[in-house]
Amino acid sequence: MSTHSNTSVDLEALARQTMMDKGFEPDFPPSSREQLQEITEHPPSPMTSAATDLRHLLWSSIDNDTSRDLDQIEWAEQKADGSFRVLIGVADVDALVAKDTPIDEHAAEQTTTVYTGVRMFPMLPEELSTGLTSLNENADRAAMVMDFGVTVEGHLGEFSVYPAVVRNKAQLAYNAVGAWLEGRGPAPAKVAADPDLQKQLQLQSKIAQALKAERFRHGALALESLETSPVTHNGEIISVENHQRNLATDLIEDFMIAANEVVARTLHDRKVSSIRRIVKTPERWNRIVELAASKGAKLPADPDSKALNDFLSAQRAADPDHFPDLSLAVVKLMGPGEYVLERANDTAQGHFGLAVQDYTHSTAPNRRFADLVTHRILKATASGGSNPYSDADLDRIAQNCTEKEDAARKVQRIMQKRIAAVAMQHRIGDKFDAIVTGVTPKGTFVRTLEPHAEGILVNPHGADVGDRMNVKLISADPQRGYIDFTRL
Repeated sequence: MSTHSNTSVDLEALARQTMMDKGFEPDFPPSSREQLQEITEHPPSPMTSAATDLRHLLWSSIDNDTSRDLDQIEWAEQKADGSFRVLIGVADVDALVAKDTPIDEHAAEQTTTVYTGVRMFPMLPEELSTGLTSLNENADRAAMVMDFGVTVEGHLGEFSVYPAVVRNKAQLAYNAVGAWLEGRGPAPAKVAADPDLQKQLQLQSKIAQALKAERFRHGALALESLETSPVTHNGEIISVENHQRNLATDLIEDFMIAANEVVARTLHDRKVSSIRRIVKTPERWNRIVELAASKGAKLPADPDSKALNDFLSAQRAADPDHFPDLSLAVVKLMGPGEYVLERANDTAQGHFGLAVQDYTHSTAPNRRFADLVTHRILKATASGGSNPYSDADLDRIAQNCTEKEDAARKVQRIMQKRIAAVAMQHRIGDKFDAIVTGVTPKGTFVRTLEPHAEGILVNPHGADVGDRMNVKLISADPQRGYIDFTRL
C-alpha cells in the first residue's frame, strides 16, 4: 500500500526506522532464508503417529478482516447433560520451526510480530506465518488442541492438551460475524450457506458469554481500549476508523482466555517450569481508589478486582464517551502485563485484570515467541520427558518478551499518531467534538470523538481531564505525528 504520494511522508519507511530505533531487526538473516527454503521445499506432513485426526470437525476461524496469520480455530458441542465441550486448535509452529534453528533464533530475539497500521513486521517469515504454519482455510495443518469442558454456569471442567491434525472449514471475520450474531446485519456468505456452521457459531457465542459471565463474577475487569486503523482510497489514507467490540471479538477473546488457563493448569499439573503471563495486584491501588472517589464511588482500601469491576461497569453505563479514557487510566495504574518464569513449585502470581490464578500465553505462536516456547514445553513433557528450557533460559526469554512487547507498543503508538496526522491533514479548519484526555507539563491533550485522533489543545484556558468541548483542527504534522487543535 502506498502511503506517501499525497503526504510527502513515507509512512512505511518511518515505520521501519521506528522499529530499528526501538531495538527491532526488521530483516531476516540469510541463514533463516536458507532454512525457509528447505522447509518450503520439503514441508513435513502434519499427520504424525502422535497426532489425533480431527479434520472431520466443523472448525472455523474468526479474525480481523485483513488477517492472514491465523493462529487458532474453534469447535464446540453441547453434551447430553447440557454442559459443553470446546476445542481450540492452535497452529503447531514447532512442527516446522525447530528450537535453536536460525528462524527460531531470530524469533527469540524479536519475540513478537509488530502491526504498525501501514505494514506488518512479522516474527516469522510470512511464507510460514501466513502460509505453512497458518491455519488457512481448506488446508491440513498440525495443531495443538486445548480440549476442555464448560458447565452451563461457565466453569471450566476437565481438560487435556494434545497434538492433532486439523482443517479450517471457514475463515471468517469479526465485523461480519459480529453484526450477524447481534442481529445488526446478514450472515456472511459462508455462514448463510451452511446451517450447521450457523448453529456452531451461535453455540460458541453462547458458551463464550457463559465463560465471560463467570470471569466477571470473580472480578475480571471490563476494560475498553481505543484502537483505530487507517481507511484508504486509491492507496491513500483518507481517515481512521474506530474498532468496535462485538459478540465475535468477545467469542474469540473468551475462548482464548479459557485455552490459556487450561494450558497453565496443564503445566502446573505436570510440575514443570514455564513462562506465565501475569498482571500483578496494583501497587498504586490507593490512586485507583482516589480516581473512583472523584467519580463519586467508594472502593475498599485493599485491592479488590470485583469491586473495581463493579465500579467500571457502572461508569461504562453512565458515561460511555469517557469510559475508554477511564479504562486507560486504570490500566496505567495497574501496570502492564509481564512474562515471568514460574518454577515447578512456585505459587502462581495470577492475572489481576482477568481474575484468574493460572494464566499463560499459548494461542498465538505465529506472532508471539512466548507461545511457541510454551508449546515446546507441552510437547516435550507430554509423556514425562524433560523440559527443553532451563529455568535460566525461561527467565531470560520472559524478560526479553516483556521488554520487546513494551517496545512494540511504543512503535504502534508512534505510528498511530502519524497515521492520524495523515488522515487529518486534509481537514484543517474542520470542527470536532472532543474530550480532554490529559493535562501534563507538556500540554493539554484532547481526543476527537469521531474519528479518534489525539492532539494538543493550544489554548486550554483551564480545561481539565474529562471536559467536553468543541475544537477546530489548526495543524497536522505526519512526520512527527503532531496534531494541534484550538478551543472554540
